[in-house]
Amino acid sequence: MREFELMGTLGCHLCEVAEALVLNGVEKEQCEIYLVDIAEDDQLLEKYAVRIPVLVDVQSGKALDWPFDKQQLQQFLIDLTGAV
Repeated sequence: MREFELMGTLGCHLCEVAEALVLNGVEKEQCEIYLVDIAEDDQLLEKYAVRIPVLVDVQSGKALDWPFDKQQLQQFLIDLTGAV
């Protein structure tokens, strides 16, 4: 199972939009999505503060930065896993 972290923070409207897009755009049987609040970690805050929301593949470290749509999300997943 592929694991992803969706970097964001509370009160971020774009993060909420990205969360809905990601949760509806992945095969739940093949992907695990973890919501990560960057405000709880200084290193994450420094790295992602101006980039959120960001979807990060835990295994490879590759990231999909906002803005992205369903098609870009699916292409990102295909590039990583060979499947949606």
